[in-house]
Amino acid sequence: MLPDYEIIRETTIFEKMIPFIEFIIVLILIQSVLTLFTAGAAEEDTIRFRMLAHSNAPVDQQMKKDIQQQIEPLINKAVASSLSTKELVGNLERLESTIIETAKSLSNGQAISLERKKALFPAKRSGLVIHPQATYDAYILTIGSGRGDNWWCALFPKICFPDKQEKDEEQVTFFIWEWIKGLFD
Repeated sequence: MLPDYEIIRETTIFEKMIPFIEFIIVLILIQSVLTLFTAGAAEEDTIRFRMLAHSNAPVDQQMKKDIQQQIEPLINKAVASSLSTKELVGNLERLESTIIETAKSLSNGQAISLERKKALFPAKRSGLVIHPQATYDAYILTIGSGRGDNWWCALFPKICFPDKQEKDEEQVTFFIWEWIKGLFD
């Protein structure tokens, strides 16, 4: 009778990588699930505020910033004192004339209009929450022709930042991906 010999088979590099690949797939799945839950946070009761500058000329953009700095505290106060969307709408309606007068006083004779309507807003990220591109209930403050870059704000819940901030944001990196790239450098 022949003795039993254990057959020793060398594992390939691919077979050694299988647990690592499975780990990466699990991380991607977890991240996808988290993204689904946070991306679904599109607020149906959100009221947005958009301010359109006359043009992209530095003087018009500065005028828009000056107006924004004057009316933002008014909007913040209205948001802070509101406990519901209905209450917020009432507070904002009472502020409309003040907002228009404030904007007119800083507009150097440019026409000012403020209207509440449904408006298309681009996708925005705020922390972990992604606000999808969609049509939202919005106040639109237009300075002059309104063809310049704009500033937008979601009022309920309060999320305010200028559009240009997105360009200045730090590049998002993923630890695992950076670690993998580091292995091959």
